[in-house]
Amino acid sequence: MGRKAKVLNLSSTQRVALEQGYNNTKSPIFSRRCHIILLKSEQRTSKEIAKIFGITDQAVNNWVKRYEASGIAGLQTKPGRGRKPILNKEQDAEKVKAAVKKERQRLKHAKEALEQELNKKFSLLTLKRFLKNLSADGNASA
Repeated sequence: MGRKAKVLNLSSTQRVALEQGYNNTKSPIFSRRCHIILLKSEQRTSKEIAKIFGITDQAVNNWVKRYEASGIAGLQTKPGRGRKPILNKEQDAEKVKAAVKKERQRLKHAKEALEQELNKKFSLLTLKRFLKNLSADGNASA
């Protein structure tokens, strides 16, 4: 005889919040996670839910645990994923502007000076992209 499926009891306010998250969100990932919790509250097994979504039953259990620990906010994707930018707007913008102003005609020389000053390695394309983003934000005043 196997284990009994864990029952997830939801209050009416929790159910309404999950249904709104499932039906009225722009993020399909968040919607899917809300749907997983709603199905789990209907006393379905993790294996059944996993089969519906094409994921593992362990993934279903992880989302249930995260929901129990943090509520509906736990179903959101946490910030900080992905590669961090090489050049930071808050820290490096003034130095980049000064270097480009000094070497206005030769961006390659400005890049070399910045690499020495910031102690970071980056490509010329990265510098161009950074400058483009600065001007798009309205921060470039050169």
